[in-house]
Amino acid sequence: MTAVDDMSLLRRAFEIAKSARVHGNHPFGALLAGPDGAVLIESENGFLPDRDMTAHAERLLATAASRKYSPDVLAGCTLYTSAEPCAMCAGAIYWAGIGRVVFGLTERRLKDLTGNHRENPTLDLPCRVVFAAGQRAVAVRGPLLEDEAAALHEGVWD
Repeated sequence: MTAVDDMSLLRRAFEIAKSARVHGNHPFGALLAGPDGAVLIESENGFLPDRDMTAHAERLLATAASRKYSPDVLAGCTLYTSAEPCAMCAGAIYWAGIGRVVFGLTERRLKDLTGNHRENPTLDLPCRVVFAAGQRAVAVRGPLLEDEAAALHEGVWD
């Protein structure tokens, strides 16, 4: 997959994040693309209506992907996400067997944006650190288009 494809698919994840915000949720979005770049699954943040603090877009996507596709298929897939996967989501991506992650906004910058907001007590732990503790490789590309990704959060965490 080329860098141009990564940027286009990452921007699609940003559109999903915008949709999550329109639906009253936190502005996070993710998608799973196959090796050919075809979008297989899309997922918005799912905090509402149940106030589920674990319903991050990436975790929901990893769960759906592991139910639908075999580990052999997922190893060749890429998860595109508006923000770097937190430790929980990185663990879910790892356990689902997804082979690659491309993200926009870093956890560190997200933490700067959210502050000490009770609905997003951000962990400043890079997903690369979580993946490095595993027994199989997960390729990571990011941050990319970080200013665009940060703009998704304007006015959300005030």
